[in-house]
Amino acid sequence: MTSTAIPAQTSDDALRDAVHAAARRARVAATELAVANRAVKDAVLHAMAAALVKRSAEILAANAEDRADGRANGLTEALLDRLTLTEARIDGIADDLRTVAGLPDPIGEVLRGNVLANGLEVRQVRVPLGVVGMVYEARPNVTVDAAGLSLKAGNAVLLRGSSSAAKSNAALVAVLRDALSEQGLPADAVQLLDATDRATVRHLIRARGLVDLVIPRGGAGLISSVVAEATVPTIETGVGNCHVYVDAAADQDMAESIVLNAKTRRPSVCNAAESLLVHAQIADEFVPRVVDALTAAGVTVHGDERVRALRPGVQAATAEDWDVEFLSLDIAVGVVDSLDAAIGHIAEHGSGHTEAIVSADVSAARRFVAQVDSAAVMVNASTAFTDGAELGMGAEIGISTQKLHARGPMGLAEMTSAKWVVWGEGHIRPKA
Repeated sequence: MTSTAIPAQTSDDALRDAVHAAARRARVAATELAVANRAVKDAVLHAMAAALVKRSAEILAANAEDRADGRANGLTEALLDRLTLTEARIDGIADDLRTVAGLPDPIGEVLRGNVLANGLEVRQVRVPLGVVGMVYEARPNVTVDAAGLSLKAGNAVLLRGSSSAAKSNAALVAVLRDALSEQGLPADAVQLLDATDRATVRHLIRARGLVDLVIPRGGAGLISSVVAEATVPTIETGVGNCHVYVDAAADQDMAESIVLNAKTRRPSVCNAAESLLVHAQIADEFVPRVVDALTAAGVTVHGDERVRALRPGVQAATAEDWDVEFLSLDIAVGVVDSLDAAIGHIAEHGSGHTEAIVSADVSAARRFVAQVDSAAVMVNASTAFTDGAELGMGAEIGISTQKLHARGPMGLAEMTSAKWVVWGEGHIRPKA
């Protein structure tokens, strides 16, 4: 079975109609998913995982074409890394589906409830969102993560990836749809929208009444444009200008290890550290060693005046460097005079994603946790742990940096809504 990617249209009205038609098909599929029990959904997830591994050759062939096109079109190394699939990455994506299958089904979970004095039984329970739209950039793994999490939470999903990953996404969705059909669930629970016309995004995010939620995942430009233009409710997954603050009371060996991991483990992802702040009391000792360690690891250090005084030859940090998500082997490094100064710097320049403190001073760590306003705060741990799988949630659909509905890694629970269910025995409400 082939993907249901919507072909390019010459008419904007025709394109809108095609997107809306896909949303209506998704709505029909969602009604069937809403009553599917855990055994059925888990069987599909396992079937999807097995099919991805079995058909990895065709997926990798499609991905190779995308990567070749990307290089020809001047994609950055960071984007090419995000785009790249390998046998190992496909195995990991399949394992993520199996992990999701092993998680409890959120649907029907009672969030709160009681029996009122009048005998009414009141429950608030988790229910599917319905039809979810995903708008994302060159990350083929998001295609599978979004499909798997949406399915387990009882949702149908409309996927609008980037043109740079169009062939990879088409191959992946073809595999997922085949698995759905073979397991007796509607293939239209997973649909891929056309990536050749940007108007597809506009029609998707304005399909209010047909689409229940849109989640943009990508760079700052994509996210801000979707949030600004959408009429469909939107969850903002934010840019990751993540900081590591090394306190005066830090174990310097631990701090160096955490900084290197946070920066170099995978610099192209949103939980990679982009800025390092060092307390002035240990700067003379720690800055030279961490700059040397970062440089040895291939990282370009953008230092403030105090850093450059301690390590002459370091590239000067510009005003823009403190606000940028490098997504590369670059890091801005500065010296701060106090914990308050570090918190103030993060408040001014951070993106609300993830910040870390390295300190043996429990009171300093507690104040950092309380005053830093981010979706995740790490104490003596790498920023790389802001990840749904690492936090025991299974695969994630994104990292939300907003405060309503969901914040931080979005797993199964965040892909649901709630419904009040009230049971009575002929109860009527007295007139006022």
